[in-house]
Amino acid sequence: MAVYATVRGWLECDSVQLARIAEITDAENGDFLYAGGWTFPERRCMWTSLVFFGADMRQENVGAVLDRLRAIARIPVSDEDDDRVRGLFVVSHETGGTQEWRVHGGDVAILDPGERYRYLEE
Repeated sequence: MAVYATVRGWLECDSVQLARIAEITDAENGDFLYAGGWTFPERRCMWTSLVFFGADMRQENVGAVLDRLRAIARIPVSDEDDDRVRGLFVVSHETGGTQEWRVHGGDVAILDPGERYRYLEE
């Protein structure tokens, strides 16, 4: 029997970084069953670009999303603001509880959020 997880979250970036994120996520489209989970809004509101991901997926595929997020986190600063890509993801594992993935400072930190997101599992 398969074990599932739900992965959902967003990334914040500038327009140059957005193009690079699209390249990274498009690279997986042919191979990755859950590539359709990436969403890029058609229009940007103000100066921050947002990218969303959401999917219920087999547990063994969660690592592929994390690998993509790590590659995205390493995208360099592209303007004078010195802002890197940042974001927040909540991952609810069917058998292993919930994790918070923080995309910040060029990496992804994986944290145990305690009871903070328990309501998402009820």
